[in-house]
Amino acid sequence: MAGLARAAALLLVVAAVSGCAGKFRSYDGPEVTRILVLKGERKMALLHHGEVLESYDIGLGFEPVGHKQREGDGRTPEGEYFIDRRNPESQFHLSLGISYPEPHERMAASEAGVDPGGDIFIHGTPREYRDDGRDWTAGCIAVTNREMEEIYAMVGTGTPITIYP
Repeated sequence: MAGLARAAALLLVVAAVSGCAGKFRSYDGPEVTRILVLKGERKMALLHHGEVLESYDIGLGFEPVGHKQREGDGRTPEGEYFIDRRNPESQFHLSLGISYPEPHERMAASEAGVDPGGDIFIHGTPREYRDDGRDWTAGCIAVTNREMEEIYAMVGTGTPITIYP
């Protein structure tokens, strides 16, 4: 009986460890040299010098039209940015930080007397948000968790990202 309990405990540990390991994938293909986001088409592509390596359907901020102006407006920024951080412990499975706001956006917000907001990410979709429709984030770019695992493996810090309307 003790042997059976020990075997069951070992199986639980193996299952837990393999579940965590599954979150992090490896990638040995061509370098992702740019991310391209087309907000109007709800598409994101990972590029290697102009060649599309992968493309994804995306969700955006809850107010998807227009450039992010201030904290809480629900808009996804538009413009030239770069991936500035990686978060393996994100509440949204995994996430890659986008360098919004850039200095010119901080200045415009300051002149308007508002906070430009921040913490814009490409991230996964936790279970509690899966039924919230297409555009549900506070201004981020959402993909499925499985897709985020692939993106997280492929995209490095410093990768440029262009977000078009």
